[in-house]
Amino acid sequence: MTRRPDIVFLVLDTQRADRLSCYGYPVKTSPNLDDFAANATRFERAIAAAQWTVPSHASMFTGLYPSEHQTLQSYSVLPKTIPTLAERLRDGGYYTAGFCNNPLVGVINNGLRRGFYSFLNYSGLLTSRPNQAGASPGFISRYRQVFKRILAGLLSQVQDAFARSDALLSLSFSPLMVPLWQTALSFKGNTAKSLEDTAHLLIQRRGVDDEQPVFAFVNLMGTHMPYHPPRRYIETFAPHVLSDRSAQNYLRQFNSDVYGWLAPLAGALDDQQKATLDGMYDAEVACQDELLGQFFQQLQASGRLEDTLVIICSDHGEHLGEKQFIGHSLSVYNELVQVPLIIHDPSGQLPKGQTSDRTVSTRRLFHTVLTAAGLASEAEAALSLFQELSAIPAAVPVFSEAIPPQNVLNLLQKRQPELVRARACDQPRRAVWVGNHKLIETGDTQLELYDCLDDPGESLNLSSILPENVEVLQDCLQSFAGTMTATVTNERASDFDDPEVQRRLRDLGYLED
Repeated sequence: MTRRPDIVFLVLDTQRADRLSCYGYPVKTSPNLDDFAANATRFERAIAAAQWTVPSHASMFTGLYPSEHQTLQSYSVLPKTIPTLAERLRDGGYYTAGFCNNPLVGVINNGLRRGFYSFLNYSGLLTSRPNQAGASPGFISRYRQVFKRILAGLLSQVQDAFARSDALLSLSFSPLMVPLWQTALSFKGNTAKSLEDTAHLLIQRRGVDDEQPVFAFVNLMGTHMPYHPPRRYIETFAPHVLSDRSAQNYLRQFNSDVYGWLAPLAGALDDQQKATLDGMYDAEVACQDELLGQFFQQLQASGRLEDTLVIICSDHGEHLGEKQFIGHSLSVYNELVQVPLIIHDPSGQLPKGQTSDRTVSTRRLFHTVLTAAGLASEAEAALSLFQELSAIPAAVPVFSEAIPPQNVLNLLQKRQPELVRARACDQPRRAVWVGNHKLIETGDTQLELYDCLDDPGESLNLSSILPENVEVLQDCLQSFAGTMTATVTNERASDFDDPEVQRRLRDLGYLED
């Protein structure tokens, strides 16, 4: 029997696709990812199912859109009736391990950790330090581990309470608390340590049975706010910050103003502010890329890489002032939901050095991993990304949903209710991609149509120019919403397949006969 591959599921939290050199960014931010992509398959138009961490990870872990799994808020819990990717792999014989730097995935009790034999957190009130499975600690060491486990459980309850309480959340955004949780609580975790621990598991395999394959989920927070890259990266990507006092003041204010990461801007950034955010973000991308290069090199040198399915993606991108948005709370514009997706496939089903320009959803990573592991049903295998380059299927609508995070919305309504109304912050946003067009529907009234191929920056709203296209794609969204509502309690929803909508899409040339 052929040994099943190890699987590395690497999420670059908050990484924009358009800030990586291999996606056409003119600044050389990602030489190591570029080299990796040159020997892998790169998807040009991968779409996150949601605009922020919790629902996006839930979609990647279940294969469901947010309206199906209903894990939409920081206080949401993934229903136990929905099996996670880690549970499926564990039950199928994989050793499952998580190495997570995002507290919303690794600390909050929302069900995303289900199915992992080992789950290591690198952020929060108490950072887990691995004694990787297979080690044999002495009595005192075991005692310390038990004590630490109990303390970690108690502190996890405290952190969980902050995620579920508006009052505690507001307290955490106060000027007194922000410096504490950004530094002392390791908000962005430890990228180097988490990659080092992942490599040790894959290479040394302590605690893993002979011939047992490994599934390693890794979440890195290097490109998430706040921005504190090492000086040498600032010198390369944002040198003006080192010499310009006004830029330094703006950056200091930005890094400490957590509310400012959530709220839309009242006006556009000026040129210097935009250059500062762009440069510092690029510096963080480059810093993380160097650490990724070291990780890839370790796997390559050990011989493990050639037998490992490596999926590199993002849960969402980031607004850096575009369209007067900051952060990743509200929109479904490309800056937020068009994400990198690079897959190194040892089986050869996804050829090295090839690029796919099809629009695909990151929810299908669930089906792709199960297929690679030999655990997918026939229906699940049909949604695997292995199908994208082996056949020429008719265009399938891809959806993304931005349900406003309620704790963010409560803060906005309390501080700037007029901004909530003006920017429709309290309204759900949904988008559908078919062919080269993307339709965004905000609430029940606002519609935006964009040509994704010719206008990736979404600068020209075509809704008044192509009303028939708007009508058909809006029918797509309404049919999708109806399907999700009807199947939300089911273990698996059927794929979007409304005959009338399909006919109209075909009449407009979106679908092939």
